[in-house]
Amino acid sequence: MTTDATTAAGRGTVRRLAGTLHRRPRLRLTLLLTAPLLWLAVLYLGSLAVLFVSAFWTTNSFTSQVVKVWSTDNFHELVTTPVFRQVILRSVGVALAVTVLCAVIAFPVAFYTARVARPRWRPLLVVAILTPLWASYLVKVYAWRLILAEGGLADWLLAPFGLSGPGFGLAATVLTLTYLWLPYMILPIHTALEQLPANLLDASADLGARPGRTFRSIVLPMVLPSVAAGSVFTFSLSLGDYISVQIVGGKTQLIGNLVYSNIELNLPMAAALGLVPVVVIVLYLLAIRRTGALNSL
Repeated sequence: MTTDATTAAGRGTVRRLAGTLHRRPRLRLTLLLTAPLLWLAVLYLGSLAVLFVSAFWTTNSFTSQVVKVWSTDNFHELVTTPVFRQVILRSVGVALAVTVLCAVIAFPVAFYTARVARPRWRPLLVVAILTPLWASYLVKVYAWRLILAEGGLADWLLAPFGLSGPGFGLAATVLTLTYLWLPYMILPIHTALEQLPANLLDASADLGARPGRTFRSIVLPMVLPSVAAGSVFTFSLSLGDYISVQIVGGKTQLIGNLVYSNIELNLPMAAALGLVPVVVIVLYLLAIRRTGALNSL
């Protein structure tokens, strides 16, 4: 076969393949997504599988070497050791507190940006809400460290009232995490309120409903899935955070700190601790599944 014939045959194959992909958009989409999905499965799901397996290993108490022998000792220690139980409960409590605070603060902000502000100002307000996300995580946390430090801005503002700032500790951790993840709660609520039909609110007012009744009967049921969607981010990000508590938490310990401290000395225990947020988040997703929040993500 000559060179020209080989070239023509190759071009014909390419044209047939291009025609097949053009006629079958689903096949084209599948081929485009196969590589990144396989990469995601290998990196994410593969790492979770390794984490799950290593949690059942043990560590030699003398050499600190990992012993690849199947055992449930790590999980038994998590359940029976008071320190681990306290840290796990504290971490879940911090995540829930951050989620509740974000929801309480985000709702009036989102209501103003979506229903009260002038239409021409709304895009600018959304950009202003997103602006903190563009800043470095560490810069924001260290800024809060300066605010909450002794003699800092918090003490200066509260001094005229005879009060002082919370200092470093659990309260500082909750405040910092609330600031960090607040935009993730505002945006879905803003979108839900923006899509809320105005005629429903007008009809409720015409029928004599007070603002509180309108909020409970109309606004809250329609916005609740978006609140739950935002809580997925605030809860999961707070539960897995370990940097903020190291900077502003003082002596407070969360799950992330225990994982970080055990990663070198006791890798199987660190893996067992790392599975706790995964299990808690899965249970949390199952709990809010019926609210329709997952459809709002």
